Amino acid sequence: MARRCELTGKGVMTGNNVSHALNRTRRRFLPNLCDVTLISEALDRQVKLRVSAAALRTVEHRGGLDAFLLKAKDEELSDRARGIKKEIRAAVAS
Repeated sequence: MARRCELTGKGVMTGNNVSHALNRTRRRFLPNLCDVTLISEALDRQVKLRVSAAALRTVEHRGGLDAFLLKAKDEELSDRARGIKKEIRAAVAS
């Protein structure tokens, strides 16, 4: 499983550990991923996703999973999240 947020696309970054003597060694910055269950009001069901803590705060700020997905760009979303967005758009339209 990739270390990538399903809602924002945030992934692993690389950089350097820098010692006091300015020796540089490569390191990885991993995203703070959480397995969460979010509730979709339009679909009236729960959705399990692997999202970063920052994305979780953003979902709450925007007013829930439905509002977040309808505003989000398709390029940032995972395949599963794109499918959920499509279902929500269809449920809202009908």
